[in-house]
Amino acid sequence: MQVSGPCLRVLDGSGSKLSDRPGETISWHGLPADEAATRLAASFAEGLAETEVASRRAAHGENRITAKPGRGPLLRFALQFVQPLVLVLLLAGVVTAILGEWVDSGVIFGVTLINAVIGFVQEGHAENALAALARSLASEVTVLRGGCKQRLASTMLVPGDIVLLAAGDKVPADLRLFRAKDLQAIESALTGESAAVAKHEETLPEDTLLAERCNMAYAGTVMISGQGAGVVVATGDHTETGRISRLIAEAPDLTTPLTRKMTVFSNWLLIAIGLLAMLTFAVGMGRGESAFSMFMAAVALAVGAIPEGLPAAMTITLAIGVSRMAKRRAIIRKLPAVETLGSATVICSDKTGTLTENQMTVREIYAGGVRTTVSGSGYAPNGKIGEGQQIDGALRECLLAGVLCNDAELCKNNRHWEVVGDPTEGALLVVARKAGLDERTLQKLFPRIDEIPFDSARQYMATRHEIQGVHFAYFKGALERLLPRSVSMLDCEGLTIPLRNDEIELAASSMAAEGLRVLAVARLVIGAACSLDAASAGTGLQFIGLLGMVDPPRPKAITAVKACHRAGIVVKMITGDHAGTALSIARQVGIAKAGERALTGRELAALDDEALRGVLRTVNVYARVEPEQKLRLVRALQANGEIVAMTGDGVNDAPALKQANIGIAMGLAGTEVAKDAADMVLTDDDFAAIEAAVEEGRGVYDNLVKFITWTLPTNFGEGLVIMAAIVAGATLPITPLQILWINMTTAVFLGLMLAFEPIEHAVMHRPPRPPETPILDAALVWRIVLVSVLLLAGSFGLFLRELAQGHSLAEARTVAVNVFVVVETMYLFNCRSLTRSARRVGLFSNRALWYGVLIMVLLQISLTYLPLMNRLFATAAIGWLEWLEILSVGLLAYLVVGIDKQVRGHR
Repeated sequence: MQVSGPCLRVLDGSGSKLSDRPGETISWHGLPADEAATRLAASFAEGLAETEVASRRAAHGENRITAKPGRGPLLRFALQFVQPLVLVLLLAGVVTAILGEWVDSGVIFGVTLINAVIGFVQEGHAENALAALARSLASEVTVLRGGCKQRLASTMLVPGDIVLLAAGDKVPADLRLFRAKDLQAIESALTGESAAVAKHEETLPEDTLLAERCNMAYAGTVMISGQGAGVVVATGDHTETGRISRLIAEAPDLTTPLTRKMTVFSNWLLIAIGLLAMLTFAVGMGRGESAFSMFMAAVALAVGAIPEGLPAAMTITLAIGVSRMAKRRAIIRKLPAVETLGSATVICSDKTGTLTENQMTVREIYAGGVRTTVSGSGYAPNGKIGEGQQIDGALRECLLAGVLCNDAELCKNNRHWEVVGDPTEGALLVVARKAGLDERTLQKLFPRIDEIPFDSARQYMATRHEIQGVHFAYFKGALERLLPRSVSMLDCEGLTIPLRNDEIELAASSMAAEGLRVLAVARLVIGAACSLDAASAGTGLQFIGLLGMVDPPRPKAITAVKACHRAGIVVKMITGDHAGTALSIARQVGIAKAGERALTGRELAALDDEALRGVLRTVNVYARVEPEQKLRLVRALQANGEIVAMTGDGVNDAPALKQANIGIAMGLAGTEVAKDAADMVLTDDDFAAIEAAVEEGRGVYDNLVKFITWTLPTNFGEGLVIMAAIVAGATLPITPLQILWINMTTAVFLGLMLAFEPIEHAVMHRPPRPPETPILDAALVWRIVLVSVLLLAGSFGLFLRELAQGHSLAEARTVAVNVFVVVETMYLFNCRSLTRSARRVGLFSNRALWYGVLIMVLLQISLTYLPLMNRLFATAAIGWLEWLEILSVGLLAYLVVGIDKQVRGHR
């Protein structure tokens, strides 16, 4: 059946499924290639005619991912101000402007503007994910049209185009392959599997998983060897990559635990300040005071109660956390992500490159009936084979076969070893170097004369060489292909002995049970005049040995997983790799225990949402998982009330990265799509950096709570002083301008110094905070009330005492202002730890705090004694007896809070 281009249509949500009949979808991998061409009205020999291309482009559009329209820059900037905490700050600015204090008002509005600019820039970065997806498809491609080869932009492709592929090409659209010669692809960006995938054109069952559709080539993946051709079955938004784009666009921008808590806190603060201000106004009016004076008193109370420095402290504390994390190899793209990490209850980690080295490594060799372990990991040729074992006989021949029957290259780049070509072949070069066999020397000594390239149907590769006058063909491939063709084997001394099938199969099964990928090598002695061809060369082989390899776990990842468990954080592995490999690595790093199982994507698909939520409580390893399933797992965990951190590096990980409470992308192996969708990027792709970032996140949250616990008593104390004066019918002990001086200077030079507090030693020995836990618990609320009352008693008491002793109003108010600052300074040392004494924290472990105290002392001296400051702030010089009284109040407050901490600690 021939179908014209305009009749073709793609159904939304069907992935690579296109049909010529309404309501029908097609699984292209389940169709023979020629039937796929018929459905698409395409010709393998001629390609599409240009007139047909034009009509199909009109029907399907360009081969590009449509970017979701975002909010305009003006709207995004304006929305930065529509937050309760920012509204509190704006209210403070308005109040100070009403009072005519333009400098203070300008400072407050300046802080608000800085906060808005930071948020605006961060949000702009976050919206780059879809643009990165579009860039991932942009490339040039070789196409057959009208019987002629053409080189054109990939955006010009339409369904039915015939695309020619070669090693190094990026696949421009989803293709149904109809020709594949030694064709291999790296699809880790899409499927999560690190090994190269051999491609063929044979028809597959319709229920074949994405990672196993070897007759398909998907947009954004890369061909590393061979040649092939395929017919375009999906373009742009309808490719598998386009489907992931829709998943990214649909994932909501989640608020962080801190943002939610601060919103609730700010709302209550606004209500409390409003009620207190109205109560103050009402009480004063009831006492017969003038409406203007009571309005100014209410304004003074509001100015005192608003923590002007809180938004700035929050931003600066998070920014310091960002700087600290950068030193520990974690780059934060969105400020709130710093604290969110500290709240994480579950970390969902990819396997390849995060928990593992992302470098295939030979761990075990079976040769001559002897199993030998290999030390060292990764592509660096450091390590040894066995314990002082001689490299001769079958073992040497096994290594030699791995080097000669090999197309990869091992090179050193800036002190880092890299493999060019198939990672599995690279591992064979590395293990040979550990035995002192240099591949370049061997390849020169024994040059390749002939070869049989790897073919997915044969599942082996063979090369021919002349060694000391004898022609050998070396074979490398699947055991099930080479063992049946073998008639003998080499022993440990290199002598020919009868084949031991059962022993060889037992060794292979043992390696596979350990999660190793098993590769077999064999050889064949051939005559000099004989040719090497697949028909005759694959029989009468001499079996040499087995090489078991794995992408090994990172040593630091094992320690980091233990630290996460100790901190009450559950670690789960979600990977596109095989279940056996995933479970083996999970057991090695401590994610899974002996006897635990891995859940596959196929099993996951059979579960409804309720069943999945139950399974998530017991299963920690998920293998052969597809992009939508990663997203579904994250959503199910969030439905269970978890704060989820998700790691990933591929395009397939991007939707889950965006959905997670904190998305973590790999900086080295990660795609741009994954990085743009994430909140944090690891510069060395190591899971250990996540554990370090969690520690920093918890430290950041602790420091924010310390600042809030420190600043609120001042604000409440100032409000109580105003109320007490109104109720008592007394003159205000402190003026609104003096309140602004106290709040702004102490917040900057005292409170913000808490942001530099080092992380407390036991921060990773406690469980994560439950998401519903408020910022301040009952104990901290009590402490805030206690210090507020001490400030009220000390400042108001000394104010009245000064007036009673005949001192001027300016002198009495100067004493009251200094009481607030001294008590805040003393209380600051008690806030360095909310549970331990200042002495146990270490007096000089935070030098920034001492610099802040010194600056604050100088500022208070200038406020008290400089004539200019006296005129501006209505203060006056005081004597040493007054200073003694002020310091006594501060010391009393320090001792009372210290005793309270000690008593509660014993409880």
